Amino acid sequence: MNLLDLPLADRPREKLLRLGAEALSDSELLALVLRTGTGQHNALETGRALLQRFRSLGALFAALPDQVCAEPGLGPARYASLRAGFELARRTLREQAETRDALRSPQAVRDFLRMTLHQRPIEVFMGVFLDAQNRVICAEELFRGTLTQTSVYPREVVKRALHHNCAAMILAHNHPSGLAEPSEADRMLTSALKASLALVDIRVLDHFVVGHGDATSFAERGLL
Repeated sequence: MNLLDLPLADRPREKLLRLGAEALSDSELLALVLRTGTGQHNALETGRALLQRFRSLGALFAALPDQVCAEPGLGPARYASLRAGFELARRTLREQAETRDALRSPQAVRDFLRMTLHQRPIEVFMGVFLDAQNRVICAEELFRGTLTQTSVYPREVVKRALHHNCAAMILAHNHPSGLAEPSEADRMLTSALKASLALVDIRVLDHFVVGHGDATSFAERGLL
């Protein structure tokens, strides 16, 4: 069925203009990004098919280019459009995190880290470097690991912290398994990093463990 066959009020573009983007379903938003369908399906049906294939928006945006381009009717141009939409959203969250006090607006930092780290196929360890007013200087990927673990070296973390002349840090890493529960190894690492950074008068404000759609805060759990 062609999108033009739908009642005017049910078409994704008209619905967005009338009710706002938040009123659209995931498949309707994908239809607007894709703009047109394939030979057999309209853009809305193509969006639904993508969600069925990858099971979630996070998994779709984390998929490799070849995986997405292999879907019927999709190719490099449409993959680029999808990635561009995702990157715009991630950068918006980064801007929000960078312009706010990380202690007074922890949700901004949390949302940015979730979008950056969730659905990554390997473990990634990040540092968010803060100035004396707890504003974000930058967020940087520090280490990459495997499906189940990553090696983090306190000396290298201290070196990067000194390089950025930061006063405090927020640590973060993902669990590719999807569970955002801190492990005993995570707790030991956090203690080691906190002690190493304290030697150069840099505070650790939090450590987030990011799973699929969730992020656990060490500070909220009383683990710092």
